Amino acid sequence: MTAEAARKVETLADSIDDLADADPKRVTLTAELQAVVDDWTERIQALGLQAKGLWLVDFDNGEGYYCWQHPEPSLAHYHGYEEGFAGRMKIV
Repeated sequence: MTAEAARKVETLADSIDDLADADPKRVTLTAELQAVVDDWTERIQALGLQAKGLWLVDFDNGEGYYCWQHPEPSLAHYHGYEEGFAGRMKIV
């Protein structure tokens, strides 16, 4: 789900970058890009997870969070409730 959303956002961002600043298509493509991110966030939250940033997901384990960020191949990091992403530690 995340890889697909990331691909869509990358494609849209590339298209936006190719347009002149005054091109009205920029507004439409930017709205589409935001819709992809919003949909991804909603889908993550519907799974009972927390979207903490773009393609960054926290899984509450009762003592802190398992932390995953695209394109990491597996869930291999942990951080406490207070530490956040900067305090993540490898668990494998």
